[in-house]
Amino acid sequence: MLSENDYPIFLGSEIEQAKPEDALFHIIPIPYEETVSYGGGTGKGPAAILEASWQLETFDNFSYPCELGIHTRSPVNVSGTPEQVMDNIATATREVLELGKMPVGIGGEHSVTWGVIKGLLDAGIEDFGVVQIDAHADLRDSYEGQKHSHASVMRLVVEAGIPLFQLGIRAYCEEEVQAREQFGVRYLDAHQLVPTNVQEFELPEDFPSKVFFTLDVDGIDPSVFPSTGTPVPGGLGWYQTLNLFESVARQREIIGFDLLEFAPIEGFHAYDFAAAQLLYKLMGIVQRNRRSDT
Repeated sequence: MLSENDYPIFLGSEIEQAKPEDALFHIIPIPYEETVSYGGGTGKGPAAILEASWQLETFDNFSYPCELGIHTRSPVNVSGTPEQVMDNIATATREVLELGKMPVGIGGEHSVTWGVIKGLLDAGIEDFGVVQIDAHADLRDSYEGQKHSHASVMRLVVEAGIPLFQLGIRAYCEEEVQAREQFGVRYLDAHQLVPTNVQEFELPEDFPSKVFFTLDVDGIDPSVFPSTGTPVPGGLGWYQTLNLFESVARQREIIGFDLLEFAPIEGFHAYDFAAAQLLYKLMGIVQRNRRSDT
């Protein structure tokens, strides 16, 4: 089964497309690739993830995340200026939130997270924080003259007054070190997590009760995900990534998440499948921790 514009629906080999009002998880494909600075291909990420999802099992080894309903939206229009693209992403996100559902963005380069955050703000959601898994801090004021860059997206977040906690960072410049101090960014970098295989952590007591989680696949070690434009050695492992996400889900309410910077490698479908499985496992973690809250 295909969504509009011939994008496959997520897990379409196993489930019917849920009606928007019946699905908790609204997948928003965002095939945007404008400011990548090394390897390309992120614009093809959403379609590859959706296609690979047809090979998934509905049981994720712990539960059936699809029981909460999955609706795959049409891809966001990513033509026009960066500002127009961010507005288009924000509109799609706001529409999901107005239904009382959860936006799940798939990209696409990391700059698109600002569009999703803007959608949260436009929907009147203000008291939330962002938790980021990434190889890069993304806290530059701008990069190569572009404010809406994959290298500066988190700067927009903190400039909007949104608390930020970073996980797995291992590539940043002096400007970003200063930005962390200026904006009170909390973090556990890769050298604090990976050598000792940290699987859980405590968010600060004053961190908001609602969290948007943004996951750049280059936060995971390139031995797992070489399929990204800016790979950096020394990253998180597969289970470590899932357990850190679950650590957040146990402590706070996840109100949305995204999976970004996946750049499929032609002929290596294992990575497409891994990205689709990662997305589904994140849904499962959200599902199980919602149940524990009721």
